[in-house]
Formats: sequence, C-alpha cells, structure tokens
Amino acid sequence: MKYKFVVSGAADTSFCCSDAENKAYNIGKEIIKQGGILITGATTGIPHMAAKGAKDEGGISIGISPAASYAAHVKSYKLPIDYFDFIIYTGFDYSGRNLILTKAADAVIIVCGGFGTLNEFTIALEDDKPIGVLSGTCGTSDQVYDLLKNIKDPHHHGAGKLVFSSDPKELIKGLAKIIDKERKDVKIAPPVGE
Repeated sequence: MKYKFVVSGAADTSFCCSDAENKAYNIGKEIIKQGGILITGATTGIPHMAAKGAKDEGGISIGISPAASYAAHVKSYKLPIDYFDFIIYTGFDYSGRNLILTKAADAVIIVCGGFGTLNEFTIALEDDKPIGVLSGTCGTSDQVYDLLKNIKDPHHHGAGKLVFSSDPKELIKGLAKIIDKERKDVKIAPPVGE
C-alpha cells in the first residue's frame, strides 16, 4: 500500500538554509524508498527538488497546479513540467490549490517555506493530517515549533501526529508509522496502486 506524501516548501529558496534544496531532493528520494508517492504544488524551488529526487529514485511524482491549463501553468505561472508523471490543473490559484494539495495527502511534509507553506501547514493541522517538519532548513519549518508552543490551542491540533526531524529517512519512517496506525482497522483493501 503506497503512502501519499505532499512536500510543501519555498518556491523561492533564497531565504532557505544553504542545504535545504539538497534535503528536499533527499526527502523526495526517501519517500520512494519507503513505499510512497510524491505530490507537490507543481512549483519551483523545494517542491521541484523533491520531485527531482523522487523521479531519480524511480518513483511516482504528481503535481497539483494553481493554473487552469497546461498553457497557463507554463506561460502565465511560469512553473516547471519536468519531474512529474502528471500534473493536475486546478484553476484555483495558489490558495485553492493548497487546499486540494493537502487534502490529497496521507501526510504533509514542510521544508523551509514562507507564508504559502504556512498556509498548507495550517490546513493540514486543522484537518488532523500527519505532518512532518524537516527541521534545519530555515523559513517556516524552523518557526512552527515555537508557533505551536506559543499559541493557545484548546483543540490540541496535531496531537500525536507531528514529526520533527532533520533526517529525511527518520522523518518518513515516523510519518509512515502514524499512517499505518490510522489504517490499522480499515477492513476494505485500497484500490490497486494505492
């Protein structure tokens, strides 16, 4: 049974830690090594490097675009098309795409990132998704721990479903364990390729 991991992160990596792109590439590879498929927002930077890692490892990489068409994806948004097995064109711009992206995931992973990544993180948190934070990559990923610690949250969002690690292998392993626990009592087999 394949895991569907979303990798969310900065499209512009100029403010990320110097090794953030390399870590994103390695998280893409590790997702495939541990039986997953990769889903990203079909954009540049961190998500693109994760897609490259997934494809270099021989895995499946899916992009969910903010654009309404291939032409808009390439010409208007100026987003990449390489390293994807296919791209879904939503036509919902970035905020709508973010919602679809996180809903499609078994788990969401954030690497570096700005406000778009924070948006995807909070959607996943509100939806009680397992979330992995690749720490030591700067940006949002290095800020969310303090954010979670300092915001009063009577609903206990993310309780038991957050994994923080600077090691891609450890991060994916921890998320897979949470997903397996959630699936434990499901009696209906998933569709082929799931």
